[in-house]
Amino acid sequence: MPVPVLHTVADLRALPRGGRRAVVMTMGALHEGHAALVRAARKEVGPQGQVVVTVFVNPLQFGAGEDLDRYPRTLDADLEVAAGAGADAVFAPSVEEVYPGGEPEVRIGAGPMGERLEGAFRPGHFDGVLTVVAKLLHLTAPDLALYGEKDAQQLALIARMVRDLNFPVEIVGVPTVREADGLALSSRNRYLSPEERTTALALARALFAGRDALAAGGGPREVRAAAEEVLAAAAAAEPPLETDYLALVDPSDFTEVPDGSDAHEGETVLAVAARVGTTRLIDNVRLRFGRPGGAR
Repeated sequence: MPVPVLHTVADLRALPRGGRRAVVMTMGALHEGHAALVRAARKEVGPQGQVVVTVFVNPLQFGAGEDLDRYPRTLDADLEVAAGAGADAVFAPSVEEVYPGGEPEVRIGAGPMGERLEGAFRPGHFDGVLTVVAKLLHLTAPDLALYGEKDAQQLALIARMVRDLNFPVEIVGVPTVREADGLALSSRNRYLSPEERTTALALARALFAGRDALAAGGGPREVRAAAEEVLAAAAAAEPPLETDYLALVDPSDFTEVPDGSDAHEGETVLAVAARVGTTRLIDNVRLRFGRPGGAR
């Protein structure tokens, strides 16, 4: 059964509510990772609840020289994925509908946490993300919103914004979905040539090497070293992997965890960002220090 597609704020506000409402925010080009988010949302709200998927390529979060113009727009296919995963409606507004006065003068600032890692390589990116997320939370008025853990820093910032600014919504993180070879699902994977994809697999291998080092009893230093060894080998591949960062961070503020074996206890995020050809990819795994089990 086709899923209703809403293009205007008026259409969205006229959508009848039933039970709890969950929202899944996307920029389109939906894949199995997005479908997993929609299925998780359906499970959270139950058969009597409502799942709304947003499809909006947000210009505020693209910097100079990034891929806004070539970012895939595949609405017809997106509607099929959303419907198949259990969505009740898709909100797919135009840029003019979301920003009727042009680029907003007032925006949400991501603060120091938004200037680290991804924020350092993409200045202003998280301000654009939080601004559109705040607008879409206001417009969709959900009881809960679900985001993928692959974008770990984004998820952490959204959760912090909701807490700090008292948004009446629950933020739910959903584990990363991977291909059979380990590559994290991303709309940008379609840009990779077969040779580039082979090189890109080093991102997941590096993270898994770090996870294995922790499972073997290593501390932060050993986790970083194991991951760095994989990335160094990939840098010599053809085509080469160009690493922007590898970081082991505290998920509460994305500051680096010290190297000392007893310096940190609890959850961490081992995160990596790298380029293969013209495509930039990110990935991460969540690790727990100080308790049996290591990875989550």
